[in-house]
Amino acid sequence: MEEPDYMISETGRRLAYHLTPGRQPGVVFLGGFKSDMQGTKAVHLEQWAQRAGHGFLRFDYSGHGQSSGEFTDGCIGDWAADVRAVIEALTEGPQVLVGSSMGGWIALLIARAMPERVAGLVTVAAAPDFTEDSMWAGFDETQRADLLGSGRVTLPSAYGEPYIITRRLIEEGRRNLVLREPLHLPFPVRFLQGTADQDVDVSVSTSLLDHATGPDMRLTLVRDADHRFSAPDCLALIVTSVEEVIAHGGGN
Repeated sequence: MEEPDYMISETGRRLAYHLTPGRQPGVVFLGGFKSDMQGTKAVHLEQWAQRAGHGFLRFDYSGHGQSSGEFTDGCIGDWAADVRAVIEALTEGPQVLVGSSMGGWIALLIARAMPERVAGLVTVAAAPDFTEDSMWAGFDETQRADLLGSGRVTLPSAYGEPYIITRRLIEEGRRNLVLREPLHLPFPVRFLQGTADQDVDVSVSTSLLDHATGPDMRLTLVRDADHRFSAPDCLALIVTSVEEVIAHGGGN
């Protein structure tokens, strides 16, 4: 495995990344909750970018993968700040953001905070506001009491070790919700969602489509695709969606 490069953000975090030089607009991949930049989607997109000649950036949020910090110390705002830091330091001009699961939420935060640096958006099983609408809403009274009392609660994961959910993650997430106020996306947007996703319900993607406004937004549902969205046809759809976003204005 090729060793990553590193940058130090203004907050002192040491962020690991792989940057492929190429023409603009570049593409930036934003991974999911507790995932890293070695995932199938990130690497597949990097290989596409190298063939197509587009710039491409994949990286690890703080507390993820090869970046510094502990996962349990982080929260949505921290990880969004990491994205802003790498975009500002490592890329030039507007970028196409590809956000997977939690990365979809963070991509929406970046689009709201710095729209001048976003050429287009592709989300894969986007999970906006999941700390509130999925985690907190799904906790029973005992779990809520544990979270408020001890500051953390443990949830099972289908992807490895259990998730430790902190009180800070939940409370700070409330300051970064995107579905409670207007959300304008003034560039090409493609939302992708599998119908067999056990982590993010299809209703989340349809609610996002209904809530956001913009001149060019489309939602594509893929029958029987799961949350990983990494089958060959799903990977091909992600690439096609990125190419479509670039062709529909992301390259201007």
